[in-house]
Amino acid sequence: MKQNSDKSLVSRRNILQLGSAFVGATSLTAWLGSGALARTVQNRADRTQVAQASGSAPYTASSTLTPDEAIAKLMEGNQRFVTNRRLNPNQDSVRIAQVATGQAPFVAILGCADSRVVPEIVFDQGIGDLFVVRVAGNIAITEDIASEEFAVGVLGAPLLLVLGHERCGAVQAALEAGTELPGVIESLVYAIRPAVAASEGQSGDRLTNAIKENVRLQVQRLQTSSVIANAVEQGKLKVVGAYYDLDTGEVSLVS
Repeated sequence: MKQNSDKSLVSRRNILQLGSAFVGATSLTAWLGSGALARTVQNRADRTQVAQASGSAPYTASSTLTPDEAIAKLMEGNQRFVTNRRLNPNQDSVRIAQVATGQAPFVAILGCADSRVVPEIVFDQGIGDLFVVRVAGNIAITEDIASEEFAVGVLGAPLLLVLGHERCGAVQAALEAGTELPGVIESLVYAIRPAVAASEGQSGDRLTNAIKENVRLQVQRLQTSSVIANAVEQGKLKVVGAYYDLDTGEVSLVS
């Protein structure tokens, strides 16, 4: 009897969380679609002029890179990491001062919370270079989409990358159908199961196939956002998937 009561409590809690998340994301999307977005960009441009006039470090309202240039820069950084030639850029007090009044990341990343996959290290970047959202299974749920809308619509990031990784525990849990999970972990698994279903029957390693299919699924989900889809349509943004190899440290793009 107690078990049924606990499950009912979890269900009600999930409904409340999803409801509040939807309201929050809807409000943010409405804000992004209003004149507030234009005002935010203009205010940042005004701060740039003030900073330049005063002789302090200038701040760019958005990245000047094209989507393809952003991809190239990101992958070059990963190759430095893989070959032990890291430059560790933008990690000093000068950089702290440069980005103190604003940020202009050249990539927005939706990555897994796994402690072994740290984007700033993996791509050899520094403070203010990457706008990183991390959640187990790199799933694009409401709050994550809203965060990436901010990176794209307000900060002007030209690249949005979904970063999955080898031997992902969240995807492994989704593969193990029927396993009872504690707390609300089931909500993560629920978001990944469509990718597991899509990967069934593919040749090769079952887990690896599901992980890459999950990356593709989340790339699609991110583009259900009108803010992100409009940026893609205008040629200002590319949304791509990638896979991180835990054994080598190398990142490969997932088509």
